[in-house]
Amino acid sequence: MSYNAFAEFYDGLTGNVEYKDRAEYIEKLIKSFGREAGTTLDLACGTGSLTLELYRRGFDIFGVDASIDMLSEAQQKCSEDEQILFICQKMQRLNLASEIDTCICTLDSINHLTNPKDVKETFKRVAKYLSEGGLFIFDVNTIYKHREVLCDNCFVFDTDEVFCSWQNELDKETDIVNITLDFFIPDENGLYFRETEEFSERAYSDEDLTQWLSEAGLKILAIYDDMSFDEPKPESERKIFVAVNN
Repeated sequence: MSYNAFAEFYDGLTGNVEYKDRAEYIEKLIKSFGREAGTTLDLACGTGSLTLELYRRGFDIFGVDASIDMLSEAQQKCSEDEQILFICQKMQRLNLASEIDTCICTLDSINHLTNPKDVKETFKRVAKYLSEGGLFIFDVNTIYKHREVLCDNCFVFDTDEVFCSWQNELDKETDIVNITLDFFIPDENGLYFRETEEFSERAYSDEDLTQWLSEAGLKILAIYDDMSFDEPKPESERKIFVAVNN
């Protein structure tokens, strides 16, 4: 999907992500394994908020995303002095011209791959371009979050720019959450028009992710609770995976 409306309002609806703190955490995470970031890929970079924060911290970074609308928003954020390369590609079809030293993939982007074959192929693609000893850092929403937090719930977001209704429907057999976003957008006359977008996210077990990483030639170094160096808890909603290219 293109995320036409979602791209326009994504930043306003994810203001609680705290990109500066997440960029600082990623930098500390990389250094905790005694490595330098080197050439870094922000895979599924979305509107580029994290890409830009890491760039401003001195990262040699570029972004890849499947949505041209998201990438358009990302490009518009960059000033004339902030020349960041953004490439439109699907994760599972990643095709780079050169090697990378670090790959990050954040904010449940892996969960958007609802077919395990696509997850496996994404891991293989990352491994193909990752230098020896390079790090692959990604996060995922947990099965707990899909079953207990997202499940069949509905959420409402009300900002100055848009009113958004977020409705979930959980498939309990697959842990896929089907998501419907209804955007009600005001015009200059005070009237509202509606845009709807639908997508799905799937939660995967640690065991499956570990096996698929191993099959791709990547070894897990650590699994952390979100934005920490602590072990995940049974009620953790997001986990951080750190893997290395052997």
